[in-house]
Amino acid sequence: MPDPTMATIGVYGWTLPAFVEALHDANVRTVIDVRQRRGVRGSQYSWANARRLQAALAEAQIAYRHRKDLAPTTELRQLQYAADDRLGVGKRSRVALDAEYRERYIQEILDHADLGALVAQPAEDGASALLCVERDPAACHRGLIAERLAHRYGVRVVHLRPDDDSAAAAWEPGLTAAR
Repeated sequence: MPDPTMATIGVYGWTLPAFVEALHDANVRTVIDVRQRRGVRGSQYSWANARRLQAALAEAQIAYRHRKDLAPTTELRQLQYAADDRLGVGKRSRVALDAEYRERYIQEILDHADLGALVAQPAEDGASALLCVERDPAACHRGLIAERLAHRYGVRVVHLRPDDDSAAAAWEPGLTAAR
């Protein structure tokens, strides 16, 4: 069996057709939604609200799973939003996670999550993709999950970004600080 691959993808910066094309180009067969609230504000991203997204993925023959246990709690999200406010950045323009948020997410969520199940149940004949909203995986908890998968389970990680010419960038050590 080939080495497992996990992609990551955000919502911001994509249109639905480009999003689905990027998933197909990366041979993604299953999207794993790691959002607590599976909605996105604004008409530009209404396609990423749970029901619409699931319908679009089904039409594209891509499976969908929700892993709410990997989502940050409301309290953790509020901690990150407060840090964003201090820095004068919004969720759509954030480029990095707050250090306290990162540490607490790792301790409170990631250290208790069964990530082995993600590795043990790979997408059939392809990759899975962790989904959240932020464009950059370094600005999102999905980057922490991906790094943990790479370090502990030897998973090959590919980050799908709307502004990459290739639509994919391989995981780089040190992207985030998930021990």
